[in-house]
Amino acid sequence: MPPPPVPVQALLLLERVLRTGGVRLEIALWRDARGLRYRLECERAGQGLVRYDNDSPRGHLRTLAGRASPYQFRSVEQLRYDFERDVEAASR
Repeated sequence: MPPPPVPVQALLLLERVLRTGGVRLEIALWRDARGLRYRLECERAGQGLVRYDNDSPRGHLRTLAGRASPYQFRSVEQLRYDFERDVEAASR
């Protein structure tokens, strides 16, 4: 008997926060056939301030003010810490 099918996608966390000053945060973690996926975004008035994601063919990326650079993923906890630190710096 074959093993049961793996779900195409399983949402683990979806968090949306509206902060003072019109700063919007969205944090999404999900699991799919490729493993753990994530997207953490911060924007103000529709303009992206901070984004962390690994849902592109380029791998783990950190984008600050439109400039993308590689991100060294260590853990979900470290990811959240790094994101919050960059959000605080970008929101000033």
